[in-house]
Amino acid sequence: MLISMPKMVEHGLAGEKVSRQATLLLKGGLILSFLLVWTLSSTVVAVYGFINPIFLPSPWSVFGRILDIALARELEVHIAATFHRVIIGFGIAAGLGVSLGLLADRWCWRRNLLEPVIEVFRPIPPLALLPLFIVWVGIGDVSKIAFITYATFFRIFLTTTHGVLHVDPILARATASLGASQSPQSFRVILLAVLPEILTRLHLGVAFIFVIVISETISAAHGLGFLINDGRNFFLVPQMLGVAVVLGILGDPCNALLRLAEQRCLR
Repeated sequence: MLISMPKMVEHGLAGEKVSRQATLLLKGGLILSFLLVWTLSSTVVAVYGFINPIFLPSPWSVFGRILDIALARELEVHIAATFHRVIIGFGIAAGLGVSLGLLADRWCWRRNLLEPVIEVFRPIPPLALLPLFIVWVGIGDVSKIAFITYATFFRIFLTTTHGVLHVDPILARATASLGASQSPQSFRVILLAVLPEILTRLHLGVAFIFVIVISETISAAHGLGFLINDGRNFFLVPQMLGVAVVLGILGDPCNALLRLAEQRCLR
């Protein structure tokens, strides 16, 4: 039995390695299949003229356009501008949302005071208030940061509040019995209890973070949204599709960072 244990471990590691290779092959095959279908569709459109070929460029013309922008050292500038606004706006929203959400359980009067205001503004689409942000604070980065803060605050606040209000009562009583009922330690315990729910919601809402792209289509000199708007103005369909592909690619490392944060914070 003792001799067979290392063999079992070895077989398990080998099976895990094969599983990872199969997953990578499956993902690669799906991507290649998608590119093949896209290429065939654009070729059929160009040959038979079902629609104007300019509306469905081939993937190679799309990637070529993005490569031209990248070689001109412009793509990195636009990506950096978008991430700068996203990080600041999302950081402010996360700080406010988590802080106010944690306080909602301890001071009920604050929850009752905030709830009517939250319920009034929460259903309003962020895009409906974008012109007001521009009127109030101008067309610079401040309006775009304020826009993404508004767009993401309610999700974080409501997730935190829901998690805090549903913390296991046994955990709360155990914390109080250890003398932490009025100390910062109790906030730490509650935060750790609701952290899985917060991180899960953030993980699911990565795509929504890039709502900033909408604000960058209005009065912006840099950013991925500016590239989309520039492509629309000059009818550069490959550029618009290319930026959409870039946004999709950027979502993967963002998900990876959140998974890493989950592993480190929840271990």
